[in-house]
Amino acid sequence: MRTTEQDSNYAHLDEMSTSELLHGINSEDRGVTEAVNKAIPQIEKLVDGIVERMRRGGRVFYTGAGTSGRLGIVDASEIPPTYGVRDAFIGLIAGGDGAIRTAVEGAEDDAELGWNDVAAFNPTPDDTVVGIAASGTTPYVIGSVKEARKRGLLTGCITCNENSPVAEAAECPIVAVVGPEFVTGSTRMKAGTATKLILNMISTCAMIRLGHVKGSKMVDMQLSNKKLVDRGTRMIMDATGMTDYEEAKALLLRYGHVREAVEAFKQGK
Repeated sequence: MRTTEQDSNYAHLDEMSTSELLHGINSEDRGVTEAVNKAIPQIEKLVDGIVERMRRGGRVFYTGAGTSGRLGIVDASEIPPTYGVRDAFIGLIAGGDGAIRTAVEGAEDDAELGWNDVAAFNPTPDDTVVGIAASGTTPYVIGSVKEARKRGLLTGCITCNENSPVAEAAECPIVAVVGPEFVTGSTRMKAGTATKLILNMISTCAMIRLGHVKGSKMVDMQLSNKKLVDRGTRMIMDATGMTDYEEAKALLLRYGHVREAVEAFKQGK
């Protein structure tokens, strides 16, 4: 039996108090970061491969079903506002965008659909497909990874079971074994948390390596709300030594990005 399908370590959840339930969930969650830590060498290999290809214009496609697909879409959707980069990470879910909110029956069982969804974006060998499947057995995901690898794309996967079909299919498998779920089989819990942590690591490291962070600052972020304008203004003040907040804000709004504003200041524009 797959680890993610094994019985919970807690046999009588329906008899536990709220406090007992909360402490039990928290106790189980503590092992997630250790499982991810053990997978860092695998994550490193995939990130280095992604960065090499993205420098040539490559993209990253996340493919998944259910919770796994939604997590990929969330990670991909955060890249443009955070780093000012569009279409670098693309999240695809079995059943299409409608499946983000409502399950589409049978979509994840179609082994051809995963690659067909990627193919709609005219992929090249500089692109990467990362299949996300906690179980490691989702046909939609396995199909996308197998076909991508056959066509010369870099392939990776994120799964929480050892010796899974998707890990066998991927060139750079990432396996984080978090153990049985608190609620038996509910992989939106520990497996979902591990997946989110790994996705954070992949996309964040790639964006840093590609120059979209200076020091620790998101210098290419989009100014999409007042909070981010304020953050950008203070970043400019820190980088340039400007002391007048309104002057720094005006500079930011004139150029639209922290990076351009700082460079313009240094050039005396």
